[in-house]
Order: sequence, then structure tokens, then C-alpha cells
Amino acid sequence: MSFYQFAKSVVSGIFKPLYRIEALGLENFPKEGGVLLCANHIHNFDPIVVGIMAPRPVHYMAKEELFSVPVLGNIVRNCNAFPVKRGMSDREALRKGLNVLKEGNVLGLFPEGHRSKTGELGKGLAGAGFFALRSDALVVPCAIIGPYKSLKKLKVIYGKPIPMEELKQTKASAEHVTELIMSEIHKLIKEHR
Repeated sequence: MSFYQFAKSVVSGIFKPLYRIEALGLENFPKEGGVLLCANHIHNFDPIVVGIMAPRPVHYMAKEELFSVPVLGNIVRNCNAFPVKRGMSDREALRKGLNVLKEGNVLGLFPEGHRSKTGELGKGLAGAGFFALRSDALVVPCAIIGPYKSLKKLKVIYGKPIPMEELKQTKASAEHVTELIMSEIHKLIKEHR
């Protein structure tokens, strides 16, 4: 058993009953190939919750500062995360993210770039559109709904993959594609709230 699987089973045993987490739309999650998983960001635990509920291991970009924290840095690294410098274009992190997708893995992104203080969906950054346009990955919108309060229900909803062929042919901008991804996440939130 890998460290990722071990950590996932331990954390699942705590989080699933505590937050009564329910996953919907698992049939929409591709069983193989590169997947760009784009979710809203309402709490610091979102990466953990999306990771334990996804049917496949998820790779994340995590802020560079986490990797220099003793013990935590090793845990984050062993849970498929790689560092990104925030507030600037980090070419190395973009390259690493594209490689994750090219190798047929799942890259988890929170397009807003930071946690929403109000719980409402914010504007997405162009990074999500960049990965969607530059890879052959299927783009899956994901909505996290509910309060992170013990014994209240928390839902993780996976939408159908967003078609990208036409957007690539018409050379859509990364900003436009990100807006489309955000609108699909918004639809999931409205439908399941």
C-alpha cells in the first residue's frame, strides 16, 4: 500500500463520518486518462475532501511555503502535491502540471486560486483554461457544497466532462475557457445546494 492510499484510508475514516460526506456524479469521473478536476474552494480542507472522495489519486499544486514546514512538507509531497510559487507565473509548476495530465493522471485545481471568504463562487484564474487547452485531459467540474460542521452533510458533486474540441479549434483564450469551467461549477452548486 502506498503512502497516498494509507493516508487516504486513515483520513477517510475520520472525515467521512465527521462531515457526513456524500459523493454524487461518480459516474461522470473518467476511469482512465488525464483528468483536470476543477472545484470551488470554500475551506482549507477542500483538497483533502476532494482527494478522499475522488475514485482516483489526485495530484495538486500546493503553495511553496508548505514544503518547507518540518514533517508537513514530507506528508504533502507524499500525497502527490508539488510546489507552486504564488502571485507569479511559475513555469516549472505549469510544466509539472501538464506532465501529470500527459501521464494520464488526475490534476486537481481550485481555479479561484484561494479560498472564498463568503462561500460564494469567485472569479477563476486563467490557469485552469491554460491546462484545459494545452492538454488532452478531460475537464471535470466539481462542486463542494455544505458547511464544514460536524454531523452536517457535505456534498462533493462531479459534473460531466466539459467538451473542449470546439474551444481548441477556435483558439479560445485561457480566460474564456476558465469562465466556462466556472459557469459549469456554478450550475452544479445551484442544482445541488
